[in-house]
Formats: sequence, structure tokens, C-alpha cells
Amino acid sequence: MKTTTAHIVREYGPYDNKPGVHGVSFDGKQLWFASGDHVNAVDPASGELRRSLAVQAHAGTAFDGRYLYQIADSRIQKIDPATGTVLSSIPTPEGGGAGLTWAEGSLWIGQHRARKIHRLDPETGAILHTIESKRFVTGVTWLNGELWHATWENEQSDLRRVDPRTGDVLQTVDMPPGVLVSGLESDGVDRFYCGGGGSGKIRVVQKPE
Repeated sequence: MKTTTAHIVREYGPYDNKPGVHGVSFDGKQLWFASGDHVNAVDPASGELRRSLAVQAHAGTAFDGRYLYQIADSRIQKIDPATGTVLSSIPTPEGGGAGLTWAEGSLWIGQHRARKIHRLDPETGAILHTIESKRFVTGVTWLNGELWHATWENEQSDLRRVDPRTGDVLQTVDMPPGVLVSGLESDGVDRFYCGGGGSGKIRVVQKPE
């Protein structure tokens, strides 16, 4: 298993009246983050806050190419990003959820203390597949066919590439001491967006070769 140290290439935030980052997603143009009672869009080039949608946003955020999905307490809300309208919702698995992403026509949800990642049917919330983790899961994403998740345990975080069938850890990227990850998304090319929890920051980490 290959282990490297995270190369942080940029930081966004913190933003006024957005004290925490609970989930992150990327729609190809805008970076979205959840901040409790809003989902917020950031210009990744300038770092400026563009918009805020008044919806409950307590944990992971995802984008399917058209709609946002946002964990709010014990449900996942499907949101029109143009208007902020909640179109529908499905339940989270028992125990709630932390990270969230979209891949292969499904939602993938990380569970913090349960140390699991579930593949969900986006229409019903039914669990299609489950992967066990050895650490608390706080974010989940796919990058070029690879499944990655973030951890936060004992005040330490890392990013882990895992086998999507077995959950075996294939690669780890250690975050610097005190830099914790509350949500994870990729840009689809070679970078990760890492939510910074109570710091209110989003950090950009270069994917290691």
C-alpha cells in the first residue's frame, strides 16, 4: 500500500456567516458546500461565493449532472440547483450519513461512526452494496474509476483509495497535523476538494501520481 503526504495547492474560505463546511460537491463549473442551513456555490477560479440556497445541509453533498443531493438529518434531498427547490427525498440508511457522491448511476454514502460506505438506489434509498472501512468515514468520491474516502478519527484525517468491491485500502494520503476533512469531492481530473469542518475552509489537494 502506497502512503504519501497531502500536497495542498489552494484554500478557499472561510466565508462570512458560513462557519462550517459539512459536505462538498463539484458540478463541473461551481464548487458547492453545505453549511448547515444553506448549500453554497463558489467560483473555483476566483474563490468568490456566488450563491446560497436556503436548504437544510447537515452533511454530504452530491451532483448527478443535473441535480444536487444533500444530506439533511435522516434524509437525502434532491434539489434543483437553479431554484433551490427540494424536488424529492429518500431516507438515509439507519445511522444517518456523512459523505455523499454520485457515480455509476447511484448515490454513494459514507457513514461516520458505522465506518461504512453504501451504494444506494437514488429513487428509493435501498442499499445495493456495502463496503466496510477501518476508520470513520467523513467523505466519499470517485476519480477516474477509483473510489476514495476521507477519514477523521482521533483528530487526524487522511484520504484513502479503496477497492469498491472489498473495501481493501490500496493507497493513503495523509493530511497535515490539525488539518481535518469533513467532506470530499474530486474535480474529475487530478484534484480533491476537502471540506475543513469548523475551520470553514475548503482545501484543494493534488492527487498523487
